[in-house]
Amino acid sequence: MATGPTHAVSGLLVWSAVTALLPGHAIGELSPRAWVVGAVLATGAALLPDLDHPQSTVSRTFGSISQGFSSGINAVSHGIYRLTRTRRDSNRDGGHRGLTHTLFFALLAALLTTVVVQQSQKWALPALMFVFAGLAIRGILHKMDGKNDALFITLLSIGLTALCLVWTEQTSANAAACGVAVGIGCIAHYLGDAITEQGCPILWPIPLGGKTWYPVAPPKIMRMQTGGKVELAVVAPLITLVTIWLGLAALQHTGALPFLSGVKLLPWL
Repeated sequence: MATGPTHAVSGLLVWSAVTALLPGHAIGELSPRAWVVGAVLATGAALLPDLDHPQSTVSRTFGSISQGFSSGINAVSHGIYRLTRTRRDSNRDGGHRGLTHTLFFALLAALLTTVVVQQSQKWALPALMFVFAGLAIRGILHKMDGKNDALFITLLSIGLTALCLVWTEQTSANAAACGVAVGIGCIAHYLGDAITEQGCPILWPIPLGGKTWYPVAPPKIMRMQTGGKVELAVVAPLITLVTIWLGLAALQHTGALPFLSGVKLLPWL
């Protein structure tokens, strides 16, 4: 996997890109408040797939609660892997880079998010915001490992959630955008994992090369080592700069940045 900060920023990058580059489409016509909520969800969702690894940093987000949940996801993922693998798939132990690292899971997460927000907006959106804010914070502060880090992240997540919800409109029109944001975050994670040495089984259960868990990846020369010099010195700074640019462009389109009204951040649109 890529490091937590890279995953988190990539989720925000893809959300910014989609909302900035689709003017005239519903997802590109969000209010500033809806865009910020989506940004939090997408950033957190970019860490969501790694909950299939009980030893991952993100699994410790909310202490023993999230670790227990992570163990359950890992067991389910491993079981599905064993049931659907072919003879050409590796005979591996554990469920990491399994079900939660597929487009099927991204679609499922997006649909569930949309349905939950539509059915109960009074509690669903705050609950989702809290969870995904926590994942985003843990991903960015991935080097924290103190006894009170789970409590700190929990309190910070509550504060961020409250701040966003004080400013947002909880309307059914935003439910689909919430689902899209979560799906986008998951897909950003897959793209980040796909360019690492292990690849990512994005297209499960479609068989490729006789494997249902085919690790989609570019040629080896284009892959990077997790936490290596290429990621930290080139990839992370580059996607951070692009994220800032596209994020400003998306917010400008929502009307949130009137001081940039005379600047064309995306001149070809």
